[in-house]
Amino acid sequence: MIREYRLVRSRRRTISVEITEDESVLVRAPKWVPKYEIEAFVGRNSDWIEKHIEKVRKKKSEAEARRIYISEEELRRLGDEALSVIPDRVRYYAAVLGVTYNRITIRSQKTLWGSCSAKGNLSFNCLLMKAPEHVRDYVIVHELCHRMEMNHSAAFWENVSRVIPDHRLCRKWLREEGALLISAMKNVT
Repeated sequence: MIREYRLVRSRRRTISVEITEDESVLVRAPKWVPKYEIEAFVGRNSDWIEKHIEKVRKKKSEAEARRIYISEEELRRLGDEALSVIPDRVRYYAAVLGVTYNRITIRSQKTLWGSCSAKGNLSFNCLLMKAPEHVRDYVIVHELCHRMEMNHSAAFWENVSRVIPDHRLCRKWLREEGALLISAMKNVT
């Protein structure tokens, strides 16, 4: 069975099949390969195509099931909670690291967990209140370490490791679970 597909011809040497996020089939082929050969290739690979379309469907379904929705009201509550928790943690870790800082602001950001300006102003995402405490502490320490190194050099990571030895696990949580929280900012109701 030959299913519908979109064909892109180029100066490539081989035929390939890709399943896109919208579950469509994209076939890439050299300009010189005749259509019947491309259709035969798609036919020979129909089991692979169906299997991978199902994988894309499953992945989308799982992502939808895990999608997080945050209301404006909850965002305000998280902001208030962050204002009552984060400054104390910043003071504590600033003393541990022996650094100073200027202002602390809490925002509802769509891309960042925290930032540190050259003037020492710290900004934190209110969504940190939905993260485990050790992850929240990691973000605070990360930003405070920028008071010593305004980069991500080996020296910077040594400073972070001194205070948060398992920072790699925290970063992994932010990439995986935190990405769901950040994506919720696009769905604020």
